[in-house]
Amino acid sequence: MTKAYKSFALKTDYWRPGADYVHKIITAVKDKIKDGDFVTISEKAISTASGNIIDESAAHPYLLARLIANYWMRNTWGYFLGTICHLRRKTIQRLRAYPIKEGSAHKQVALERAGFWQALMYGSEGGIDGSNLPYAYVSLPLKNAEQIAKKIRDQIKKEFDKNVNVVISDTDKTYSFRNFHFTPRPKPIKGIHSCNGVISYLIGRFLKLKRRATPIASVDSKISVEEALKIAEKANRARGFGAGRNVWDMAEAFNVSLIDVTWDMLDRVEHKPIVIVRRVES
Repeated sequence: MTKAYKSFALKTDYWRPGADYVHKIITAVKDKIKDGDFVTISEKAISTASGNIIDESAAHPYLLARLIANYWMRNTWGYFLGTICHLRRKTIQRLRAYPIKEGSAHKQVALERAGFWQALMYGSEGGIDGSNLPYAYVSLPLKNAEQIAKKIRDQIKKEFDKNVNVVISDTDKTYSFRNFHFTPRPKPIKGIHSCNGVISYLIGRFLKLKRRATPIASVDSKISVEEALKIAEKANRARGFGAGRNVWDMAEAFNVSLIDVTWDMLDRVEHKPIVIVRRVES
C-alpha cells in the first residue's frame, strides 16, 4: 500500500502584524483535526503576524542595487535568464519593464539582508517576499521556525489532546535530483541543502528538475525529507495564492500600482494560511 494524502484548506481572516496567530490556528483547526494529521502553516502569514516585515520605501539604494535593478533585471533576466529558466512570457515582459525606483529599493534590502548572490534572484531573494503585503512592505524569512512549530504543536495538544505534526512551509521551491534536494532559500529543514541563491535557482529551472514548496520546519522527526516535501507541496496547492502569486499579480488584481495595495484591500481577499494534510492508504 502506498501513501496518499488529502488536504483541507482552512479560511481565516488576513493576519495583520500583531495578530495572535497561535489563537487563530487553534480556532481554525477546532473539530477538524485527527491524531497524526499534518497542520501546515504559511511562513509568510506567520512572519506578517509576527511583525517580521520591513518597509522598503525607507531604503536608500546605493549604486550596486541600482545597477542590479536597471541592467541585471531588465536585460539579463528579461532577455536571457528568463528564457533559459522557462519563465512565463508574462513574467519575462514584466522583468523587461522592471521598476527602477521600487526595484532598486528592493534590491538594496536584498543585498543587506540576504547578500549578493541572493540579490541576483529575480524574486523572493533569500526568502524576502512582497506578495500579499501592502504598500512597499516585504516579509523576511523566519529565524526561529522550528520553535514556532513546536509552540503551535504543544498548544494544539493542550487544547484538544491531539497529537499532530506541524509543518511551516514556503512557496519558494526546492529542486530534487533523485535523492538530492536543494533550494535557493536559506534555512530549510534538515536534509534539504540551501545552495548559493541564484545559481541553484538557475540549475533547477534550466534542467526542469522536480520542484516543490519548501518545508522550513517540521516537528515530526520521523518523516523523511521526501514526505515533508510532498506534504508542503500538497498544502501549497490547496492554499492558493491569496491576493496573487507575486507583487505584479497582486497589483493587477486590485488595479493599482505596485505600492498602492492597502491593508483594507488585503482584508477583502480569501486567505487560507492553514492546511490540514492527512495520510490515507491507497
